[in-house]
Amino acid sequence: MKELSEKQRTGIGIFLLTVLGAFVGWVYEMIFYRIDLGYFIKRGHGFGPWLPIYAFGALGLLLIVTKKKLHPAVLFVLSVVGSGIIEYVTGWVLYNWMGVRLWDYNVEIWNWGNIDGYVCARSVLLFGVFGAVFGALIVPPFMRFVQKAKARPLVIVTTVLAIIVGADVIYGYVIKSFINGGL
Repeated sequence: MKELSEKQRTGIGIFLLTVLGAFVGWVYEMIFYRIDLGYFIKRGHGFGPWLPIYAFGALGLLLIVTKKKLHPAVLFVLSVVGSGIIEYVTGWVLYNWMGVRLWDYNVEIWNWGNIDGYVCARSVLLFGVFGAVFGALIVPPFMRFVQKAKARPLVIVTTVLAIIVGADVIYGYVIKSFINGGL
């Protein structure tokens, strides 16, 4: 296999970290709703342990932090503002354009600073902490690892993961919607 360029490795690293962000978000929600409701509920629409909204949040942060090193306090503020915007806009659009409400902070514990049930201070402050830790402590060593990893295993792992996640997203958001009368 031909050696990967630095740009290709950066793209692979961003993809893998985006999936990691979606997975960490899924774990967070599983734990939070266990505490809130007293029992586990499956979060997400597919089979896999990932939630796309967290992937978009991670991707947004990654596009910022892979270009320059930022102080953790700056990462925290960017993560708070960015996650608040993503949460509010996504929640509002899903509800007002598609009639779907995937979360509602009006009915959850620790919902102080709640804005229309789409965003609350607890969530964005916690996402700020996650973003600062992710951007300052996880991304730099992971990207160094990806730059040094052997090309063949890196491409195989990335390709298999992309196929699994892609198929799960197609199943969870397209096929299930079609079967249930959507689209």
